[in-house]
Amino acid sequence: MTVHNLLLEASTQIARRDAELLLAHTLRQPRVWLLAHPEAELTEAEAASFLTLTARRAAGEPAQYLTGTQEFFGLEMHVTPAVLIPRPETEHLVEAALTWSKTQIKPLRFLDIGTGSGAIAIAIAANGPAVKIVATDISPTAIAVARDNALRLGVSDRIRFMESDLLSALDPAEFHFDAILSNPPYIPSTDAATMQREVVAHEPHTALFAGLDGLDIYRRLIPAAYAAIRPGGLLALEIGFGQRDALAALLAGWDNVRFVEDYAAIPRVALAERP
Repeated sequence: MTVHNLLLEASTQIARRDAELLLAHTLRQPRVWLLAHPEAELTEAEAASFLTLTARRAAGEPAQYLTGTQEFFGLEMHVTPAVLIPRPETEHLVEAALTWSKTQIKPLRFLDIGTGSGAIAIAIAANGPAVKIVATDISPTAIAVARDNALRLGVSDRIRFMESDLLSALDPAEFHFDAILSNPPYIPSTDAATMQREVVAHEPHTALFAGLDGLDIYRRLIPAAYAAIRPGGLLALEIGFGQRDALAALLAGWDNVRFVEDYAAIPRVALAERP
């Protein structure tokens, strides 16, 4: 079968963009190659592999897990079902941290809590060469994915990965970070019934849900971060829909508390500085 015919067939089951991504992945070609070669013939093995991926996508598996990749901040991140798929909304957190870092005396030490695929830490390291980072995650499998990404993207010399529940495995002698960043679980567990099937069925729940109101991790993380960050240091947290006021209350006692909106004008990142 040709590229054109296979894309037509797959598009009856899944979104055209997903079909193109999966076919490009199968053929190890960029998507633009598909557009330039609609008449190209696939081997039987290639067609069978692509149609298998199409069926899995139609059944709800995220395309990013099927291809093993997701772009984040201009970087190609390797992802597996052990880690949350990086979202564009999280790029606002990286942008805010990098903007703040430009006003600070270098070098800087950052801590990324709940690193998952390593997306935040790696994006900071790739764009902030005067920053060294400690990145933690409670999942050893996630840490392995993050280490692999850092090595492949050439920043492993500036990121130290650690298995840790928040900051529990860190030596207090290492505290006094210049900035602490986190995209923690923040979805109320009661929301699971109304969420997209592919998210609930395939992404790790430990990276998604945080108690009945979604604030359980923030309640632990914010005071722990206060003890680990230097005076004047930055705390940057991704937050969920409708959580602005709750985060403002939890950040009482911090200075210069402000919020960054995403492209949908939803407060998405909470920023605060330790007095």
